[in-house]
Amino acid sequence: MRKTSNVKNGIASFFKYFFMIFLIFISLAPIIWAFLSSFKTYAEINSSALSLPSSFNLDNYKAALQYAPILKYFMNSVIIVGISVLVTVALVAMCAYVVSRFDFKLKTLIVLLISASLMLPAQAISQPLFAIFQKLGIFDTKPGLIIVYSAMGIPMSFFVMVSYYKTISTALEESAYIDGATFIQTFLHIILPLAKPGLVTIAMIQFINIWNEFYFALMLTSGDRARTVPIALNYYMGTFANNYSALFAAVVMTVLPTIVLFILLQRQVMESLTAGAVKG
Repeated sequence: MRKTSNVKNGIASFFKYFFMIFLIFISLAPIIWAFLSSFKTYAEINSSALSLPSSFNLDNYKAALQYAPILKYFMNSVIIVGISVLVTVALVAMCAYVVSRFDFKLKTLIVLLISASLMLPAQAISQPLFAIFQKLGIFDTKPGLIIVYSAMGIPMSFFVMVSYYKTISTALEESAYIDGATFIQTFLHIILPLAKPGLVTIAMIQFINIWNEFYFALMLTSGDRARTVPIALNYYMGTFANNYSALFAAVVMTVLPTIVLFILLQRQVMESLTAGAVKG
């Protein structure tokens, strides 16, 4: 009986690890393939898509930088994404805390409005948003995109933080109030440090979403001064239609920041997800 049980456990463990390895493979294989292809010559890509590059030189990256303004678009993305993430995190951190801790008359209405915004497609607001930007004079500007991206990130981030705040015991706040701390002091010195994993999680999600956003970046810009990296990648599709080597180099430069960011912040993200699971 024990032998049969051990065999079943062994088979279950085998399939579990096989499934994990399979998921890792299908997740990493396209990234590794694109990275290796960015060092190949045009002839090497045409002869064998799966072969290794003959040398690891940076000629393809130089070509990508030479024939398209990727550095300018990259800096635009850094500025727009960085400020948008900071604005979203700051607003959500305060708003979600109040909603998760207090009852007030307009609480239900606020939650319903934020929930409704999640179901609103981007195409439904395109025309009025375009007209408003034209009248306000913020079309094709970085502040315009920052406003849009900050607003777009609030709904999902709001619900993530409301759930995370509920995992923090109210006894900590009550103890702080008894010791004479004010509401602001309690929030800044007790709640925010404890909510760091949740804040890092929404910041990372927002970074990835905004960094890869294409629709509004194309619709609300017309020149190089505010266009972001996804628009540059679209530019490469035309410029390097017959030069896959430079195109792969452009793809690697585009996706690399999101990969690096996730590697750096994965511990905080896991802590946030674990806290939510324990609460549930």
